[in-house]
Amino acid sequence: MNNRYAVILAAGQGTRMKSKLYKVLHPVCGKPMVEHVLDEISKLEIKETVTIIGHGAELVKSHLGERTGYALQAEQLGTAHAVMQAEELLAGKEGTTLVICGDTPLIKSETMDLLIKQHEENHAKATILTAYTDSPAGYGRIIRNEEGFVEKIVEHKDASEEERLVKEINTGTYCFDNKALFEALKNVSNENVQGEYYLPDVIEILKKNGEIVTAYQTDDFSETLGVNDRVALAQAEASMKVRINEAHMRNGVTIIDPANTYISPDVVIGQDTILYPGTILSGKTEIGSDCTIGPNTEMKDCSVGNNTVIRQSVAHDSSIGSDVNIGPFAHIRPLSTIHDEVKIGNFVEIKKADFGKGSKASHLSYIGDAEVGSDVNIGCGSITVNYDGKNKFLTKIEDGVFVGCNSNLVAPVTVGKGAYIAAGSTITENVPGQALSIARARQVNKENYVQKLKNK
Repeated sequence: MNNRYAVILAAGQGTRMKSKLYKVLHPVCGKPMVEHVLDEISKLEIKETVTIIGHGAELVKSHLGERTGYALQAEQLGTAHAVMQAEELLAGKEGTTLVICGDTPLIKSETMDLLIKQHEENHAKATILTAYTDSPAGYGRIIRNEEGFVEKIVEHKDASEEERLVKEINTGTYCFDNKALFEALKNVSNENVQGEYYLPDVIEILKKNGEIVTAYQTDDFSETLGVNDRVALAQAEASMKVRINEAHMRNGVTIIDPANTYISPDVVIGQDTILYPGTILSGKTEIGSDCTIGPNTEMKDCSVGNNTVIRQSVAHDSSIGSDVNIGPFAHIRPLSTIHDEVKIGNFVEIKKADFGKGSKASHLSYIGDAEVGSDVNIGCGSITVNYDGKNKFLTKIEDGVFVGCNSNLVAPVTVGKGAYIAAGSTITENVPGQALSIARARQVNKENYVQKLKNK
């Protein structure tokens, strides 16, 4: 097998996006476009990948990290000029080089693999990824000869009436013999209206040299979509969403309303889990089997066990166990660990807390910076008072504690095992295990006081 290389073109600013954000970093289903491309390339047996960066170079590097090499295109002078920037890293090497744009987030690794295989089987110097469309206006047309090889690519504006009837178009993704590519690039001219160096000119140079140029036609036109503006970005989002949701459904997940369910590409979901409309699952979220998520639930970078129900709630960067019931209208903030068989009810907020097995906070509570043991009951309206205006402090609630309604636990404080907190208490000192703690003023009833007020 040939050595295989890849060049990702990701240097353009993307002025049509009308955005401060560099084009290839615009997210599709929660992940930057260029990262989708690199993820798919990573599934292939590619020896070395080079990403051509320009505008926003450091931001792109921060997203892609060390998974790829980089070459800087300081001035954007066309697609051929962009590939030239990889010369120092790739020129002279034997093998096959895939050239792909960083703004094509829908392209699949399977398609790239078939493109490379056809290229290598035909011993071609170049192979073009093409697609069939009933609306080819604006695209370069693929003109084939009698043997089925590519004769030329004709841009729409230069095409004859007959050539414009051709519905096989150039997608802008190519495979090249690596040595032939960099030799041909030396002969690409910028004598055109834009004064730029264009990659399709390499095809023309190779043809003039009598080399074999082939084309592989994908059967899915949508995956070749290049995103140049917000309209195309929305189209890519819609297509990716359908692809992701269908994959989960085929793996045994029930999605009640796929059109209103949003799942990022890296999310993992177990069989027989049900997703209700308005569910948004993003980041590296992992959900077990037999769960019920939604409606209207947002989860990011969370792990969830089995048989858990989360309704109308938000959870970020947290671990949630099995047989847990959360919501409606609960908020699980980052760095929380919710153990098995826990109930977090309506309008309860958990933040940076470890919540033990079988414990409950059923309504209207805030539990922050806390260690809560197992089988604890936190009554309605109770809170951990974790902040003194400058610093955060820890509250410890040990196993089997009963916290009465409307109680304040002023950290740092520990409530011992099996203790009871009387409703309405403000606890400022440690409570021993098995104790009843009452921290409130004694009730006073003033007879006939209301009548005296009225007389005044």
